[in-house]
Amino acid sequence: MTFSASVIGASGFTGGELLRLLTDHPQFEIKQATSRKYSGRSIGYTHPNLRDLKLKYSSPEELESVDVLFAATPHGVSMSRIDDFSEASDIVVDLSADFRLKDPQKYDQYYDGHSCPELLEKAVYGLPEIHREHLRSAKLIACGGCNSTVTLLGLYPLFKTGIITPKDTIVADIKVGSSEGGASGSTSSHHAIRSGIVRPYAPTGHRHEAEIEQELGANVAFTVHAVDMIRGASATCHIFPTKQNLDKPMIWQAYRNSYQNEPFVNLLSGAGGNYRYPEPKVVAGTNNVEIAFEIDERNNRLVVFSVIDNMMKGSAGQAIHATNIALGLDETLGLSYRSLHPTGSP
Repeated sequence: MTFSASVIGASGFTGGELLRLLTDHPQFEIKQATSRKYSGRSIGYTHPNLRDLKLKYSSPEELESVDVLFAATPHGVSMSRIDDFSEASDIVVDLSADFRLKDPQKYDQYYDGHSCPELLEKAVYGLPEIHREHLRSAKLIACGGCNSTVTLLGLYPLFKTGIITPKDTIVADIKVGSSEGGASGSTSSHHAIRSGIVRPYAPTGHRHEAEIEQELGANVAFTVHAVDMIRGASATCHIFPTKQNLDKPMIWQAYRNSYQNEPFVNLLSGAGGNYRYPEPKVVAGTNNVEIAFEIDERNNRLVVFSVIDNMMKGSAGQAIHATNIALGLDETLGLSYRSLHPTGSP
């Protein structure tokens, strides 16, 4: 069976990744791709890797009926057009922040409010590793942010098994590539400006904090740095448990029990090789997450490392993974890409 799909806001970085994945997906047919700026132009005009895709951008105001609508639009667009999106499609997959949070007050705190808070409880957070069962019947999927995704995947098993509790001190330090800023970007995201830097741009109060706290039920001190790479998000989380001494076999068991059947999760032991710990370059172009940890016995500290490709696992890949589940398909369809390492970017 083939499912029809549309990508709204298809000319951006995330839209291009969605088109790439859907083109190679054996059970999807792209019916529509929209762009306000490039309406009437070919897809290859903005995405030269997709020149063979014989499709032109159409106006986002004229939506065609499809099985799945992917909204790769700026924050605020999906909530303002959710009635149109839902009328045009059986399943809406939103890659913005519009439906990630359950508490409307969090939108007042971190964004500019929410125009349809009654829908927030109906949306399913798009991380399959946490919400697989809810995704099976989802009609509105809210994909997680890349910074929150890489942090959550590193920490979730420890909360699930009680190794970490909400009373523990958790500090998350995130390094992200320039593609996180999107195709429009800003003056600070131009490569000439960004090259060679390690620049904190959200020392406190990053919007993705709200997602992490929602999914873990705990406060995480969160700082994000812009670094000189294109693709990738890397989280180093420092945990200071209050109740117990750290036990390496117990921690390994927590990760194995949580992730042993997950097709896109790789656990590293830190034992050897050129890359002892997770490295964004190794997962570039894939939907994989790599996770490792170390114990600092002297300071009773647990250090967790996790990396993803922010454009894939942190965005388009997560969207396809969640949609596969919602449609009852093999979860890995359209996502079985190996990394381009060593020549791939970040």
